[in-house]
Amino acid sequence: MALVAMGLGVLVIANDFTALNVALPAMEQDFDVDVGTIQWTVNAYALTFGMVLVTGGRLADMFGRRKIFFIGTAIFAGFSLLGALSPSAIWLIFTRVGMGVGGGLMWPAILGMTFAAVPAGRAALAGGLVLGVAGLGNAIGPLIGGLLTDAISWRAIFYLNLPIAAFAAAVTWAKVHQPVDDSARERIDYAGIVSLSLGLVLLLLALDQSADWGFGDYRVLGMLALAVVSILTFGLVEPRMGSAALVPKDVLANRRFIAACLTILFLSAVFFTAILYGPQLMEKILGYTALGAGVGMLPMLATFGAVAFLADRITARVGVRPTIIGGTALLAAGPLLLSFFDSDSTYWALVPGLLATGLGAGLFYPTVTTVAVGLLDESRSSLAGGIAYMFQIAGGAIGLGLATALFTIRSEDKVVSEASDFGLRMSEQQSSVIHGVLAGTESGQAAVSDFSTSVADRVLAVVNDSFVAGAQFSFRIVAAIAVIGLVIAILGVRPASEDEGDEAAADAAAQEA
Repeated sequence: MALVAMGLGVLVIANDFTALNVALPAMEQDFDVDVGTIQWTVNAYALTFGMVLVTGGRLADMFGRRKIFFIGTAIFAGFSLLGALSPSAIWLIFTRVGMGVGGGLMWPAILGMTFAAVPAGRAALAGGLVLGVAGLGNAIGPLIGGLLTDAISWRAIFYLNLPIAAFAAAVTWAKVHQPVDDSARERIDYAGIVSLSLGLVLLLLALDQSADWGFGDYRVLGMLALAVVSILTFGLVEPRMGSAALVPKDVLANRRFIAACLTILFLSAVFFTAILYGPQLMEKILGYTALGAGVGMLPMLATFGAVAFLADRITARVGVRPTIIGGTALLAAGPLLLSFFDSDSTYWALVPGLLATGLGAGLFYPTVTTVAVGLLDESRSSLAGGIAYMFQIAGGAIGLGLATALFTIRSEDKVVSEASDFGLRMSEQQSSVIHGVLAGTESGQAAVSDFSTSVADRVLAVVNDSFVAGAQFSFRIVAAIAVIGLVIAILGVRPASEDEGDEAAADAAAQEA
């Protein structure tokens, strides 16, 4: 029962990373906002979760995993209820920040309690349970989100969290009793948390506003400059924090571990972008329902889950580096293949890119995480896993922010230029809201209604073409970013076992000499 409770906790956290993606068009319509605004419901949750994750692990060690789990669950469930009752998009984004805090506290506490709940010899079972259920949550998220959105409302996705969280908390209260390790008391790296979080938030805000103000605007440049200063401050603060540092000095000094984390950072933009814009294209261009889009994402998500489950066997057969490099190459190919979808395409034009992304993610993430953990001392294994996951979430959030900014700029420029080719003049206000007609927003429909009935169909065709053009451009930029990750993986990511092999070869050569 303890493992069931832990599994449900993981399931509800992982489900919330993907369930909302198919519901975004419905949320756009309800709140009359564009995709650039509503995507913050994904980014706010992911970024906050990633920033709180390592801190949550420290707090769980200091004050007890059980206590931090209850606190995190209460925060997660409370903000889920507020999210379900959201009267506006801004309110919903705020509640997603709160859910990210709750999830970031729950996750490391669940990991610790799960490993403590089984005998030492069954540690692999505990790890497999957490990773397997997380993969399942990611895979079924779009299906659950689509079903609830079509049958009830997108708000039901948030209501669903309440009974699951309550059951997990009740079982944990009754069945999980683990002592607190008083020796684990240590200070928290508040300076590191604040400087890194501020830097990433400013970076995302600059990317978001660049679509409206332009990259050359002094406000965007100012936020980018402050983001750089904050991240540099983080780099200066960390070496002085000793063992309490968010990323300790000995971890920063491990070049291969940093190379693995940077590879994760660059590759994670692919997964987040595909899982946002895949359903957008299905619903807005192909006319799918939310549930249909959830089913449509199965080639990616089901492949990801299945391959991740078999990753250790694949690695044993072909080797660690070939698996990582093959995974990164497929992740780079995925968005490039998706970019060939155009306004006249069918669903099957998306399938090769979805399959490549799912296969690449399934090969890459479990293998590179195992390598990253193995590059540090065994006493650092939990910290290593937390840092690697933090880079994954942060990379996804930044990549999605960049992709959305580029999508908005490209699609709005395209709609204005194509309309001009047809002799139609479109104001800046019209071009900024007209894509909302694809989601049924009031402002989007009003922008189309400004044109005469005789040209309305032509305007809609222009909107479709420009929306697809924006997605194509974003996918290609993300593919280029993934290629940088591929280069880093080829040059810098090697497992610790290769060091042992090098040492053995050197010893043999010395003995022969």
